[in-house]
Amino acid sequence: MSESKKTFSIKGMHCASCVTMLERALKQIDGVSQANVNLATEKATVSYDPQKVTDKHLESAVSNVGYQAMIGEELKSEDGEQKEKQKELKDLRVKVIVSLVLGGLILWGSFPGLMKSAPMFLQNFWVQLFLAAPVQFWAGFGFYRATLSALKHRSANMDTLVAMGTTVAFGYSAFVTIMPSVVERAGIEPMPYFDVSTIIIGLILLGRYFEAKAKAGTSEAIKKLIGLQAKTARVVRDGKEIDLPINEVEIGDHIRVRPGEKIPVDGIIVEGESSIDESMVTGESMPADKTKDDVVVGATMNKTGSFIFKATKVGQETMLAQIIKLVQEAQGSKAPIQRIADLISSYFVPIVIMLAVATFVVWYNFGPADRALLFAILNTVAVLIIACPCAMGLATPTAIMVGTGKGAEHGILIKDAESLETAHKINTIVFDKTGTLTVGKPEVTDIISVNHLKSEELLRLAASIEKGSEHSLAEAIVKKAEEEKIAISKAESFQAIPGHGVEGNVDGVKIFFGNRRLMEREKVTITDEQNNQIIKLENDGKTVMMLAANGALSGLIAVADIIKDTAKDGLAALKALGIEVVMITGDNQRTAAAIGAKLGITRVLAEVLPDQKEAEVKKIQAEGKVVAMVGDGINDAPALAAADVGIAMGSGTDVAIEAADITLINKDLRSVAAAVVLSKKTMRTIKMNLFWAFAYNIILIPVAMGVLYPFFQLLLSPIFASVAMATSSISVVANSLLLKRKNII
Repeated sequence: MSESKKTFSIKGMHCASCVTMLERALKQIDGVSQANVNLATEKATVSYDPQKVTDKHLESAVSNVGYQAMIGEELKSEDGEQKEKQKELKDLRVKVIVSLVLGGLILWGSFPGLMKSAPMFLQNFWVQLFLAAPVQFWAGFGFYRATLSALKHRSANMDTLVAMGTTVAFGYSAFVTIMPSVVERAGIEPMPYFDVSTIIIGLILLGRYFEAKAKAGTSEAIKKLIGLQAKTARVVRDGKEIDLPINEVEIGDHIRVRPGEKIPVDGIIVEGESSIDESMVTGESMPADKTKDDVVVGATMNKTGSFIFKATKVGQETMLAQIIKLVQEAQGSKAPIQRIADLISSYFVPIVIMLAVATFVVWYNFGPADRALLFAILNTVAVLIIACPCAMGLATPTAIMVGTGKGAEHGILIKDAESLETAHKINTIVFDKTGTLTVGKPEVTDIISVNHLKSEELLRLAASIEKGSEHSLAEAIVKKAEEEKIAISKAESFQAIPGHGVEGNVDGVKIFFGNRRLMEREKVTITDEQNNQIIKLENDGKTVMMLAANGALSGLIAVADIIKDTAKDGLAALKALGIEVVMITGDNQRTAAAIGAKLGITRVLAEVLPDQKEAEVKKIQAEGKVVAMVGDGINDAPALAAADVGIAMGSGTDVAIEAADITLINKDLRSVAAAVVLSKKTMRTIKMNLFWAFAYNIILIPVAMGVLYPFFQLLLSPIFASVAMATSSISVVANSLLLKRKNII
């Protein structure tokens, strides 16, 4: 039984340790082979054996560690998901307002100096307790719920730190309010700190609110892609045209599209013609002319004519749906660099709790005699609050979300975070020639007869034998014969010889048609004069095909492919980045060198058979190079898989999503350099995020513990600690959002 993959939302995550705990819980399920939890998208992706694992198993594993898996209630649409998130934001906003208002009133009635201007009832400890209780146990209920679930499984997370810190502050204050005499007998002034517990909860919730709003900005690419889709389709049924919702369109339906309308789904034109803006798919600003039998892609815009097309792909099979799925999976994937943050966060919270206990013990035993307990409590609370690992958990996924989204906007589809990370290390890129550096539609340029064979007869024999071949050169020869209105005969005993050519019988004549290797294999004699003709054509960058009839050379047909408009600019951009460019082709050395010279490529691998491309890529890797392979994603699949990063040139409905790590749906060779630049800028952002996340904790935890007090008489207030903690998370998300403004092309 093959594995299944399921992606579902999870409620209640707030930090990197939440991610670690959830992944551990999901991986412990028998039958789950892989679990990836993403803090930024708030989703989990699980690979599992459907015969062993059910939705209930997944839901139970998630709920057991204090979170909620949205599997049975999985939202049907992006609009529904947005409404759910808006509702959560609204509830969070209410809690923030209530917490900060009540906390502000308590602060007004209890802060030295400020309390003199407050009404007497606000200075009453019992009133402060009454105001603080709903904040602690209503607004802060989520912290307790998550903490209790975590403790059941002998683990701890950021909610544990907040719950412990605020409970200590609230509990001490409640004790002072209820039993002030006990505190007085201990020689301590009975002063509660309800303002600390309430304002900390309010500020942490405020930080989460801003963080949630900022994270919503990282998924704008998905919203834009979904926004491209048409909402309805004008379907022709029983001779009548009716408007149907997009999800009711079926394969085989005939759909009319009028000028100015979006094409609803993928299909083939059956009637009419038009000019279509396909910039969403190809990146080309110029509209493409379409006629009968041409392919159209859903979400592209019809410009001028009206036409009817037959739906060939609907729902999740359409080009747009595949793009959206790819971007979502990429945004939810985990980059190798994130393992650093995950590893540290798995130990982080327990270490912080130990540091908090040590802080309390040291201050209680060695602090100022009259304030030792007070300082011990406040500094312990400050350590617990400031050490939140939120920033560490958000550092990588937010940057990955923005980076992959920005790539999608430029026609660069990145399969996963690992590919995006690896791309910045690339120092050598191998390009397949045909269909990648060239248009892939070669044309016949020369027909040279040998042994007095007429050129028309030569072309007839070549076209007849090539009629059964799928090679791009064969298509050019058959097309030329059709243009010349030459009758094509049926070939018998046809056989394709990979990397050499074809053979068969045409009108009783044994024909071999292919390259020099085929002629050598069949021991066909080539005279010096004929060889000079071949060399001259090859030096002009043309591919020469030789036709032998009954064992003797009968003629030469030269074919040339057109170099893509963006090839020279794309290769120049790569060289500017210091990346070595290599061309790989099945052409002979002279033809390959001529094309390489036109493109400015010095390293050319010629006469490489299709099954040898993978080996050539591995040879370059053996030189210590980090190699990317750029090909059409189908013929070059083994080489794409062998490369450190496989880049497929895709277009229209033929997006080689499964064949490569990165797919360029615009077929623009400048996008290869853009993908490398995007990777470099994304990695720079991730490293900056991680640096500040780690530096923040390394610097401020000792400050919260009170290391500055012996030298400067300075202590970090728990309230300021909560401000710093919230600021660190928001700053990491904001830094990732700056990627949107970076130029990659």
